[in-house]
Amino acid sequence: MRRLTPLSRALWRACGAAGLALTVTASAWSAEITLLTTGAYKPVAARLVPSFEQRTGHKVVIRNETAGAVAQAIRDGARADLVVLTPGGLDALIREGRLSGAQPVPLAKVGIGVAIRDGAPVPDIATLDGFREALLRARAVAMVDPASGGSSGIYLAQLFERFGLADRLKDKLVLVRGGLAASRLVSGEADLALQQTSELLAVPGARLVGPIPAEVQNVTVYAGIVPMGAGQAEAATALLRHLAGPEAVPVLAEKGMAPPDR
Repeated sequence: MRRLTPLSRALWRACGAAGLALTVTASAWSAEITLLTTGAYKPVAARLVPSFEQRTGHKVVIRNETAGAVAQAIRDGARADLVVLTPGGLDALIREGRLSGAQPVPLAKVGIGVAIRDGAPVPDIATLDGFREALLRARAVAMVDPASGGSSGIYLAQLFERFGLADRLKDKLVLVRGGLAASRLVSGEADLALQQTSELLAVPGARLVGPIPAEVQNVTVYAGIVPMGAGQAEAATALLRHLAGPEAVPVLAEKGMAPPDR
């Protein structure tokens, strides 16, 4: 075996030390970011996160719940590096002293849509009368349970009251406690599903008919905030910039959302 000269040994040790230093540096700059988000925004986040991870070396763990459940989790002491919620939900947590940090950054907006099982007859929901008739004709209507804190479920329950349909629809509602209402179309439990468009599009086998009529539409905005004291604040801030950047625009359209008004 060839013996190493003193110079070769010195160079070998130097290269080994440099390699170790690079490994330590890479580890120091690699963070695991916890993203706590509402379900409506999750499809966008899931689509954008891989390119962020590839570019930065960070890893992002996505946790999602209804808007109400996200807010309650924070009240219960859940820690996250980045929180995506409605501005109203964030404002309430800030007023309560449960959350603080830089000004929330608007990320997306989305309205409520109607979906059917792929291949089923397409109802006419373009007008208020048509929308009402579709609801009444349906054997069962899936939506998020208002009690779970889902913003679409809360709004729709109020809308049905305004329509004077609450009693007539009560026995045909299939209430989903978080998750995707359109999954109940695929399982055969419902004929119509109402939820934010982004969540309807996330279910294979469901077909988006379109938005509910403009006169009664409810557009929800989602914003992100890096909480004060977040364990991975620097990396989470970089992720927030990525989610709000130009790469997000086509993804928002693909997932049934739109850029927010800024």
